[in-house]
Amino acid sequence: MSREIVYLNGEFLPADQARISVFDRGFLFGDSVYEVIPYYRGVSFRLEQHLKRLGHSLAALRIPLALDWPGVLNELVALNGGGNLSVYLQVTRGDAGRRTPVYDDSMHPTCFACCNPIRDIYAAGPDGIEGIAVLVTADLRWHRCDIKANGLLPNILVLQQAREAGAQEALMIREGILTEGGSSNLFLVKCGVLYTPKLSSEILGGTTRELVLELAREAGIPYQETDLSYENLLDADEVWISSSTRAVVPVLEVDGRPVGAGVKGPLWRRMFELFSQFHHRLMTGEN
Repeated sequence: MSREIVYLNGEFLPADQARISVFDRGFLFGDSVYEVIPYYRGVSFRLEQHLKRLGHSLAALRIPLALDWPGVLNELVALNGGGNLSVYLQVTRGDAGRRTPVYDDSMHPTCFACCNPIRDIYAAGPDGIEGIAVLVTADLRWHRCDIKANGLLPNILVLQQAREAGAQEALMIREGILTEGGSSNLFLVKCGVLYTPKLSSEILGGTTRELVLELAREAGIPYQETDLSYENLLDADEVWISSSTRAVVPVLEVDGRPVGAGVKGPLWRRMFELFSQFHHRLMTGEN
């Protein structure tokens, strides 16, 4: 399809025709939540888990919404040609008709979704995945990071800080405890055991993080959800990040220092294989 189609408040329309009010609270206050859901060959990846997290975020902000998201998103993907796409969806509290911090339950939420092309990371195989460098910086976000809200300025700033330092991701630390990346969850490997920060209001419960632990459990890979320090990070045999559109990515360098031997580790290769098998089952309808 030559023109991008978006969804806005019950309509599918060309992106250049979509309009929202200047008084929408998502625009004025960041009073909104979002999700990013990958589709491969037109098939959603962990849609149920993404929508469950969306429900958590909406409930936390007390935004009432009843919508057939699977129907909407599947149609949106089809209208944009199917294939490998990420779907961005955002729900704001709506338009109050003026700029005011006060709200009530009479407002109607604004619902928006659009698509972006993504790479089929599973087709590339483990040798086609490049390791990345990260830096570690202070976590200056609010204390409800479990809500996938649109107030992403701290994330944007640390990701820009990373880029300017020649890194591809920033890992954040709060009071000596590692939380997560600017756009990812964190995993360490030490002596064959997989470690990840435990769930709390300080981190977002990633759907891919959840899948990593599911696959590890099924494969008999030992893991722990626990507090991790900067020293743990530097002492790790392997470091990974995870996100919906990148799956699991090996980190080869932290603050200019090599991780382990400075190459993709064996447990990462094993996890990528498990992800690829899961993806194959999903694409063939075996899941």
